[in-house]
Amino acid sequence: MLRNSLFLIFIGMLAGCAQVPEEKIDQRDPLQSLNRPIYDFNMDVLDAYILRPVAVGYVAVTPVPIRQSIVNFTDNITAPTDMVNAGLQGKAGNAGISLARFLINSTVGVLGIFDVASTLGLELVNEDFGQTLGVWGVGDGAYLMLPAMGPSTARNVTGDVVDNVILPEIALTTPQTILVFVLKAVEARASLISQESLLNESLDPYTFVKDIYFQRQLYELHDGNPPLEKEPDDFDEDFLESL
Repeated sequence: MLRNSLFLIFIGMLAGCAQVPEEKIDQRDPLQSLNRPIYDFNMDVLDAYILRPVAVGYVAVTPVPIRQSIVNFTDNITAPTDMVNAGLQGKAGNAGISLARFLINSTVGVLGIFDVASTLGLELVNEDFGQTLGVWGVGDGAYLMLPAMGPSTARNVTGDVVDNVILPEIALTTPQTILVFVLKAVEARASLISQESLLNESLDPYTFVKDIYFQRQLYELHDGNPPLEKEPDDFDEDFLESL
């Protein structure tokens, strides 16, 4: 889903990258010769001159309760998508939770500004059509670094297209849709400020981001319990949960 892609792109834009020898190219990344320049553009232009400065200013002037309300609002907008995808994956329980969350937070929670549902034990469940395709047996496909959008795969690009068709955001005006996108992007980048050292200490940030992306996809596909996978020593479970 877009929120995960946004979060992960900003990890990848925090540091430069080194060239990888031909024999070490990841088979998951057959388009690496195209992906790396796009990664560099995202980092050298978007993050350096726009995203990070805006995020730093946003954190400085925005109280934590207001930031949380913004997160709650954007999460509530995507709740119907979570519900539909949970149903398509055969997760009736999660579909019911997403529906209940949307109804409660859209009314009692004042259009989702307050996450009343979580206080009632209905925790957020993230589901997207990329995961749905994975549950149906569709492979990842080629790894893609998208301009201004960040890490993805052929499967997840398809999933994002489907999600954007059924999202309630299509009922908003163009300025409102842009506003929602900007709010998600700024909050995602702001939440990464404390994690920047992870990228700065890596030998090849491009590869580091790619590995995290695939680990996160597996993590989500199996609802936090990926088979025969071990989380890397560089970061803990809390970091994975924050993506």
